[in-house]
Amino acid sequence: MPHARVSDAVIDALESAGQQRLADSIRDLPEQQANTLLLQVASIDLPLVQRLVRELVREPAEHATGSIGPAEVDRLPVDDAGLARRREAFEAGEQALREGRVAVVLLAGGQGTRLGFDHPKGMFPIGPVSNCPLFEVHAAGVGATRRRYGCDLPFLLMTSHVNDRETREFLEQQMLFGLQPESVTTFVQGMLPAVHPVTGDILRESPDCLALSPDGHGGIFRAMGHAAILGDLEERGIDVIMTFQVDNPLMRPADPELIGAHLLARAEMSTLVVAKVAPEERMGVMASVDGCTALVEYTDLPADLEVAHDEAGDLLYWAGSTGVHCLDRAFATRLATGQAPLPFHRADKRVATVDDPDPQAPNAVKFEAFMFDALPLASRTATVEMAREERFAPVKNADGPDSPATCRAAMVHRAARWLEAEGATVPRGADGTSAFPIEIDPRLAQDAADLHGRIPSDLAVDGPLLLRS
Repeated sequence: MPHARVSDAVIDALESAGQQRLADSIRDLPEQQANTLLLQVASIDLPLVQRLVRELVREPAEHATGSIGPAEVDRLPVDDAGLARRREAFEAGEQALREGRVAVVLLAGGQGTRLGFDHPKGMFPIGPVSNCPLFEVHAAGVGATRRRYGCDLPFLLMTSHVNDRETREFLEQQMLFGLQPESVTTFVQGMLPAVHPVTGDILRESPDCLALSPDGHGGIFRAMGHAAILGDLEERGIDVIMTFQVDNPLMRPADPELIGAHLLARAEMSTLVVAKVAPEERMGVMASVDGCTALVEYTDLPADLEVAHDEAGDLLYWAGSTGVHCLDRAFATRLATGQAPLPFHRADKRVATVDDPDPQAPNAVKFEAFMFDALPLASRTATVEMAREERFAPVKNADGPDSPATCRAAMVHRAARWLEAEGATVPRGADGTSAFPIEIDPRLAQDAADLHGRIPSDLAVDGPLLLRS
C-alpha cells in the first residue's frame, strides 16, 4: 500500500501534468482501489504524457509529409559487379558474426487476435509440415547461426504487458527450443495511457485500472534503456543490432548479407526492403523526404505517387519496408537516452472505458512511436533490397494476403527451390507450385548453399517432406 506521502506526491504529479480529473477520481475511490490506481499512475511517464497531450491533442500541429522523392536503394544484383558487391557484404557480415559483434532482437509483443488465435503471435503454428510455432522457427535460426559462426549472438525478445507472462511460460515449457537460458533475454515494451480525444484526460478501463496500451515498436529504444540492455551489449562488444518481426518466418536471424551491407555503408540504421507486388499493396515505402531517408506509410503516400512510374515503366515507389532493420548500437543508445528522441503519433481508437464501456466510434487517443522514424535522425542510412520470395512472407491476416495460407505456401515454395538447386526432383502442379508440402528446418539450412552435401542429389519428393538436421 503506498505511503501517504507517496500518494500525495503522485496526486501532485497528476495535477502538475494537467490531469485534475483523474486526481479527483482517485480521491473519491475506496482506499484499496485508490492505492491500486496510484501504483499504476506512478509507473507511467507523466511529463511525457503531458507533452503528448499538448502536442497531439490540445494543440495539434498540421501534419505535413514534406517533399517526397524516390529512395536510394542497394538493388538486387543484376550483373557481375552487383554480385561481387553482395558477396563482399555477405563476407563482412560473416566476419562480424564470428567476432561476436552482433545481437538480434525479435519484436514479439503482438497477440494473434487477427488470426483468431488468442495467444502471443509467436506461438502461432506455421510449419507447413511440422506445424511448429513462429517462435521455434526464429529460435532454430538463431541456434544454427551460433553453431555456424561459433558466436554467442545474444537473442532478445521484446514482449508486451499483454503477452509477456504467457510468452515466458511457453518458452520455458519448450526449453527455449534448445537455446541456453543465459543467451536469451526478454524485455517488456513500454505502456502509455489512452486519453480523451478533446480534453486529453487520462482514461480508465475500470475504476481502479488505467486504459493502457503499448507505446509502439519505436518504444524498443526506451524499453532497452530501462532494462539496461544497451549497456550490457556495449560491455560485450556488440556494435550491430538487427531487429525483425515475429510474424515473418522467412526472415533469417542475423542475416550476414544485410549486416554486411549495413557495415560497409557505415550506416547508423539500415532497412531491408522488397519490391511491392502492386502499387496499392498496404506497405510503407522507402523514400527521400526533404532530402532524408524515411519511410512513408501507405496511408500518407499521395495517390499520384503511389502509381507513379519511371521512364522504363517501373514503379517509382516500389521499395516496401519489411520492418527489418540493422542499427548501430551507439545510435540506439542515443535514441534510448533521449539525445535523439523519436516523435510520437496520434491514433484514434475505440477503447472500452469506465465511462464508455462499449464505444461504437473512436473515443480515445493512443500514442505510438515507430522505429522507422529513427531513419531521418541517423547520420547515414542504407536501404537494401532482397528477394521477397527469400525473405518476406508475414502472417498478419486470417485469410487473403499475408495470411497463414500464403505464408506456408511461400515457405514451401522456397524449400522446393532450394532442393531443386541441389538436384532434387520436386513434382509440381499445373500452377507451378509443389505438389507436396515441404519444410526445411532452419537448423539444417538457412539458405540453399547450406543444403550442399546434406541431401542426396537424386532425392525425389514423393510426399510431404520435413528435412531436419
